[in-house]
Amino acid sequence: MANDLARVGRALISVSDKTGLLELAAALAARGVELVSTGGTAKALAAAGHAVRDAAELTGFPEMMDGRVKTLHPGIHGGLLAVRENPAHEAAMLAHNIVPIDLLVVNLYPFEETLARGGAFDEMIENIDIGGPAMIRAAAKNHGDVAVVVEPNQYEGLIEELQRHGGATSLAFRRALALRAYARTAAYDAAISNWLASVAGEPAPAWRAFGGKLIEAMRYGENPHQSAGFYASPDRRPGVATARQLQGKQLSYNNVNDTDAAFELVAEFDPARAAAVAIIKHANPCGVAEGGTLKEAYERALACDPVSAFGGVVALNRRLDADAARKIVEIMTEVIIAPEADEEAVAIVAAKKNLRLLVAGALPDPRAPGFTARAVAGGLLIQSRDNAVVDDMNLKVVTKRAPSAQELADLRFAYRVAKHVKSNAIVYAKNAATVGIGAGQMSRVDSSRIAARKAADMAAAAGLVESPAKGSVVASDAFFPFADGLLAAAEAGATAIIQPGGSLRDREVIAAADEAGLAMVFTGFRHFRH
Repeated sequence: MANDLARVGRALISVSDKTGLLELAAALAARGVELVSTGGTAKALAAAGHAVRDAAELTGFPEMMDGRVKTLHPGIHGGLLAVRENPAHEAAMLAHNIVPIDLLVVNLYPFEETLARGGAFDEMIENIDIGGPAMIRAAAKNHGDVAVVVEPNQYEGLIEELQRHGGATSLAFRRALALRAYARTAAYDAAISNWLASVAGEPAPAWRAFGGKLIEAMRYGENPHQSAGFYASPDRRPGVATARQLQGKQLSYNNVNDTDAAFELVAEFDPARAAAVAIIKHANPCGVAEGGTLKEAYERALACDPVSAFGGVVALNRRLDADAARKIVEIMTEVIIAPEADEEAVAIVAAKKNLRLLVAGALPDPRAPGFTARAVAGGLLIQSRDNAVVDDMNLKVVTKRAPSAQELADLRFAYRVAKHVKSNAIVYAKNAATVGIGAGQMSRVDSSRIAARKAADMAAAAGLVESPAKGSVVASDAFFPFADGLLAAAEAGATAIIQPGGSLRDREVIAAADEAGLAMVFTGFRHFRH
């Protein structure tokens, strides 16, 4: 039975990240704790004037193989794993000159950081820590007697715990440390295994692991009775997880989900070509538009559905400027996210104390590989990210009439948006702006009708004489199984269609398009988004 309080007489410290190392060592030395260390950590401690014992004295072996082998020895692991009140363990320690280690301070080789900056294969391999995880797991298993610390931000709490208990740690404290230690090694190994799966070109390895570091505990999840936490993965894709929040209250679970959807959508639009703005509500776009300026793009996006945009998330593909900021804050908005923001724009947004402003530093690459995960009962669904981009697709004209240059530009625009609309998805667009969006319906014809109705609502809100669907183009995220959805678009006034093709009734749908005088192109790529 473990004692509640365990005195720390000897500490093994071996860290890659030297942050706070000397302060921790000083606090331990002041309590008479013997310091044992390895490699660069030992040198840093000795240079600071601390008495430090080399781990090689405990093992009887020097570091070897470029430091790959230094702690993998019974002299280390016996000191970590020995149960202090077990007579057999005590006898083994005496017989083999093993000394107890009461505190382990280890942080791992920076594999995730090396991965994030795109390290070469050999560099990645050398940043796979072996001895560190082995020691961490050993100490965590034996947390009845041993405390284990895996990150510099835990040092302050450790020092306070030692002060509180006169140089000892409590069982509750050690158990909390053990929990964190196992989670850390699990996330570390997950990053390595997923990287190796990618290198090996294995889309469905026999075992799949995921791990992440807590960004923040959330007030609640999708609903108030659900708990939630926001975690960062090793995939340093620019977005809500990597962004700096310049102001505003804490993001909610739904804010994070919607902001991610908004920023991924707006990243489809090249900022070198035009300013673009996406307004999102419940992970679906209310309106998306390009413009000569961000202000113009925002006004055009807002016009698509000003009612739904209230309380939404706004994403921009360029640096937020003052003109755009003034316009955006005119209505209630939950979050603004952009690659960067001007000082004047930041000051304008600051007047709305609850409005969150995030800067991500860059746009995510819509072509970049990666994978997404979704939980189902008893399992996980893993798939590669939908990184198909319409600009890379070979569009095939299948109707008698080919689209005009303007129609073709709008078709590409609409298809970029449709990729980010919940299925079944129908998007009406005209002059690089959405004018009607139908999302998440069980039948494609219903999505077509809803999009047309949204366009009529837009006309009413803007005081237009006719629906902006007249003369628009339509994008469908998947093929039309029947001609009815296409005919609904034609009735609304659309002149051109973009869709994947591939239906058993493609001939029937193409014939209906020809009869209605529509131009239609096939992409060969479906964009289901459930």
